[in-house]
Amino acid sequence: MFNERKVAQMAAFFLGQVQGGRMSHLKLMKLLYLAEREALRSLGLHLTGDHLVSMPHGPVLSMTLNLMDGDIESHPGGWEDWITDKENHELSLRKPFDPSSLDELAPAEIDVLAAVWNQFGAMDKWKIRDWTHTYCQEWTDPHGPSFPITYRQLARAIGFDTEAAGILASQIEGEQEIDKLFATL
Repeated sequence: MFNERKVAQMAAFFLGQVQGGRMSHLKLMKLLYLAEREALRSLGLHLTGDHLVSMPHGPVLSMTLNLMDGDIESHPGGWEDWITDKENHELSLRKPFDPSSLDELAPAEIDVLAAVWNQFGAMDKWKIRDWTHTYCQEWTDPHGPSFPITYRQLARAIGFDTEAAGILASQIEGEQEIDKLFATL
């Protein structure tokens, strides 16, 4: 299930790495997507429960993009408690960054975020976007709004063999089905 509070804390982590706690929404989205990708590669799990999609500027986390754009309402304790509304294509921290407040993130998940920041944090929004176009093999230009990226596609793109990618995708899909059942209760 999509965890809005967790993705807000992930965004806060990345925004907390820059002076002033402000960055382009395009760069922030790419960092969040790359963290999701790296967690799948290194930990064998997805962080956010979000839907992955290909869009013209590269791969994105769908629900997270809707929160960034203000297209869906934030829940109490979620996105709007951590991140300001988008202004001039930038997002910023709503309050000073305090790493001890990241209660939705396990230490191994914070390590993933730190590794993604260390690799990509110095890139500007266009360079990181271009990097995802070149190296995220699961992404293809939709020549339109968007289309889904499956966890099977992502797992294959990050090096899982066909069988392991299928197992991992089945586990994630099973979790999503269970979450849907509980969401309807």
